[in-house]
Amino acid sequence: MKKRVYNGIEKKQARWGFIFVVPAILFFSVFSFYPILNALFTSFFDKRVLSLAAPPFTGFGNYMYLFTSRTAGFWNSLRATFVFTLGTFIPLLVFSLIYAVFLTQFTDRRGRGFFQIAYYTPAVLSSVVAAAIWMLMFDPRGLANQWINTLFRTAGVDHRWLADSVMVQVSTMIVYFWKYIGYFVILFITGLSAIPPAIYEAATIDGSDKWQSFWRITLPLLRPTVVLVSIMAMLQCLKTFSTQYLFTQSGAPQAPINVITLNIYRTGITNQRIGRASAMSLVLFAIMLLLTWIQFRFSRGDDVDY
Repeated sequence: MKKRVYNGIEKKQARWGFIFVVPAILFFSVFSFYPILNALFTSFFDKRVLSLAAPPFTGFGNYMYLFTSRTAGFWNSLRATFVFTLGTFIPLLVFSLIYAVFLTQFTDRRGRGFFQIAYYTPAVLSSVVAAAIWMLMFDPRGLANQWINTLFRTAGVDHRWLADSVMVQVSTMIVYFWKYIGYFVILFITGLSAIPPAIYEAATIDGSDKWQSFWRITLPLLRPTVVLVSIMAMLQCLKTFSTQYLFTQSGAPQAPINVITLNIYRTGITNQRIGRASAMSLVLFAIMLLLTWIQFRFSRGDDVDY
């Protein structure tokens, strides 16, 4: 007689959980895993976009070209990418944390809701729209020059936001900071809301002020959220493209803001060297993977007990 097998509730839950996860796995596989594997395969060939002939196999020739040829401009793209990432990532992380703490501790519920909406609104806009808005502000007759001249009492001075090699880098950082700071403020507010108020009440009874509570309670318990925000902000900065593309299309100098993604676009679409563009994409992917691993490596033990 065949023995009847009884499935426990855990097995049923696991089965249904897998069924619900399958669509996301298929979507991620088609639109993420396959492009990565295809780019890896293409990077070993000298493939042209419009050529119907079989692309010749070059092995690591595309990678050698990127790191050795001056015409590729890859080292300049690395420099531009890391300058933009450092100049945007650090202010995003620091000021979003400061704003979140200010909103949760120094504003009432009604004012907190207003500021959350105000900060988050730019994140709803597309990167193209945000860049177009700031291009009008960075015009010689725009609000950016007027504000700076009013602040420093330098009437009529053009600060060349989209013409000077240094100012155009600052301009791209300002656009990204303005667009994404509200999103990270919301994430920090969510993390702060998970900290029980009883901990702050006990610290206040023990004589702790707000500054000591921030360094001894808020920051240690908020570490998992800080790690999450830092990784998301870093990856977002490394993938920047739209702002730099629109600025260069409007006449801004290309070299200071020729980030890796912009170089990939010009190499693969404009110059039709899709093999070299795929090699650049794999190098960028490796950089993002390495930096993410480093952040996870140095953030071990982030599980906190309240």
